[in-house]
Amino acid sequence: MLPLSIWDPFIAIGSAIMTPLYWVVSGILVLFHSLWAPLLGADSGWTWALSIVSLTIVIRVALIPLFVKQIKSSRAMQLLQPKVRELQKKYGHDREKLGQETMKLYKENNANPLASCLPLLLQSPIFIALFRVLDGAARIDPSTGLPIARGHWLVVNPDLLLSLNQATLLGARISDTFMKVGFANGITSVHIVTLVLIIAMTATLFITQLQLMRKNMPADALTGPFAQQQKIMLYLFPLIFAIGGINFPVGVLIYWFASNLWTMGQQFYVIRRNPAPGTPAYDAWEERRRAKGKDLHEAIVSDLEVEAEAAGTSVSKVIRQQPRKQTRSQRRV
Repeated sequence: MLPLSIWDPFIAIGSAIMTPLYWVVSGILVLFHSLWAPLLGADSGWTWALSIVSLTIVIRVALIPLFVKQIKSSRAMQLLQPKVRELQKKYGHDREKLGQETMKLYKENNANPLASCLPLLLQSPIFIALFRVLDGAARIDPSTGLPIARGHWLVVNPDLLLSLNQATLLGARISDTFMKVGFANGITSVHIVTLVLIIAMTATLFITQLQLMRKNMPADALTGPFAQQQKIMLYLFPLIFAIGGINFPVGVLIYWFASNLWTMGQQFYVIRRNPAPGTPAYDAWEERRRAKGKDLHEAIVSDLEVEAEAAGTSVSKVIRQQPRKQTRSQRRV
């Protein structure tokens, strides 16, 4: 066993990183609690649940630019899979050369394999902070007989901390977990509420992944190592969250379900408005456009608008970036 003192610097670094997040999470919770409390009551579980949902919306709105980047990078990775397979056939005998050519291909097409993980990675510290704040509110400090306050705004508002500890939603406390309650009293409302939230959380995550694979991936991108990795993630991630969910407080399950629901709706909107060429979503988009009777000019304008929306710029700027038509003398050359 290593002496505990060896880990003290790492614990101090972790605390320094998490303390500002505790401050932000507790501050947003208290802020929205003050807005919902006059309508539903200060100690209502619905007040705290809506405060958590409001916190989720704030976080997801802040992550929209990263989400757009994630979608564009994932789409670029999918569309490049046929070329990646060609490189594998050509340089399969030389792993170093294959890696160099693959990275070169990704760089030339602005595809970043890590970009698809950015929103999840950046959400993780916030998720951990919320988990710790709610977990602290669920635990009683033996020395004080009060819940453990994590986050400045709960430290200076002990009444709110007690309210969060005792607030109930459909018979289950916001701070309760499936495993913490146990089965001494049989199946309780806590078990039912947590199971419903776990199922809803994993179902929305599965549907989001499935939507991306079935609607916004071309047929030739559904084979190969990348496609197999996507299929594994399709089933593995929901399974991990389903198993881990039994240890999450009800409040954290509410946050994760709301976050997944937002992702599912946001992705549906992006795929519908800006589908990848050669995918079922793109075919459906073209069919909708034809059904509306758009002529060629309108179709071109619509394409430019979609491209501008995806790039976060204006149509005029997209037009300026289009390749210029060659002159007659240039064509002779």
